[in-house]
Amino acid sequence: MTEDLDEYFSDNAEWVETSGGASADPEPSQSPKSRRDIRKQRALRRRRRTVMVVAVVAVVALVIGIGFLGAGAIRHLKAVTASDSSLQIADYKGPGDKAVTFTVKTGQATDQIARNLVKKSIVKSESAFTSAIAAANATLYPGVYALKTHMRAADVVKILSDQSKAGGFAEVKAGERVSDVIANAAQASGKDVSEFKTIIDGGGKGILPDEANGKFEGWLEPGTYEVQGKSAETIIKDMVDARIAKLDALKVPTGSERERILIIASIAESEANNPDDCGKVARVILNRIDQDMPLGMDSTVAYGFGINGSQLTDEQLQDGSNPYNTRVNKGLTPTPISNPGDSAIQAAMNPPEGKWLYFVTTNLKTGETKFVETEDEFWKIRDEYKNNNENAN
Repeated sequence: MTEDLDEYFSDNAEWVETSGGASADPEPSQSPKSRRDIRKQRALRRRRRTVMVVAVVAVVALVIGIGFLGAGAIRHLKAVTASDSSLQIADYKGPGDKAVTFTVKTGQATDQIARNLVKKSIVKSESAFTSAIAAANATLYPGVYALKTHMRAADVVKILSDQSKAGGFAEVKAGERVSDVIANAAQASGKDVSEFKTIIDGGGKGILPDEANGKFEGWLEPGTYEVQGKSAETIIKDMVDARIAKLDALKVPTGSERERILIIASIAESEANNPDDCGKVARVILNRIDQDMPLGMDSTVAYGFGINGSQLTDEQLQDGSNPYNTRVNKGLTPTPISNPGDSAIQAAMNPPEGKWLYFVTTNLKTGETKFVETEDEFWKIRDEYKNNNENAN
């Protein structure tokens, strides 16, 4: 009974404090609660305290658990990352063993090249190869290469980025003559140059368009061509087809005008030291034709003799029997004198406006070329060329 009373007064301490004394304006007193109500209220408070304690313990345990879980997850993530990293950089030690050939095709993507290298057991992983490319900031060239199985990726990249080691592909460079192109194609394909010369001298039936008039000069598109296992005729036809496609893409007029533009572009390509000057050279050509003046281009004279401009003699410069001698003969040359690139072709189609009749490369080191309108101005820039040339020597 005493225990019950203690619990009763403890549980109702607030009631006793507020109602146990005289007051000027006493509040209505509350009726004492029954023992059953008191027990129920006490049990409810115990349950609440228990729930609170359990909740706190759970939260603490959860925080601790998360900490351990996080640490474990981090350790696991590090282990996985380390494992993945080791896979990504998996590489052979080199230098390789069994000799193999490997082909990089024109326009082939780096990831495809990497996959093919792995398939042939040349490199151990694609990621090792792509990482080596990025580290070397390398450019890969099409060609057939002599490699070995089980090579270091860096060594493979070094070879594939060296164009001199590429075989099975022939390159046509802007400004090259047909004679140079077929010499390169013969070497790359392993065929005799006479096979190509037979095609070139055969009039181009079934290969050249009518406006080429049976002459291949100017009609071989600059670029890289796969020649391995192909006939000389197929190789030459690939180059001509590519040229026609490019001319169509550049919207070069067809027929005789197309050949005329190629002639102007080829001379500009051969004369200009800077691609930006091609347009001005083309304008000089047109201005001289309009004024019935010989073009006076040494590059055309040299082409007619099959030599370089530096090899020309005074006698050759005066030889009018050479149809390409534009110092003596007026008008354009019978054919293009090289295979011009895009910039020269576009310059020939749309040359800038100007009254220039003469030009001289006054600085051989920088390629600076000056264009003038009068003969007096020409002699001045000619003297400037001589002075610069003497000082350079």
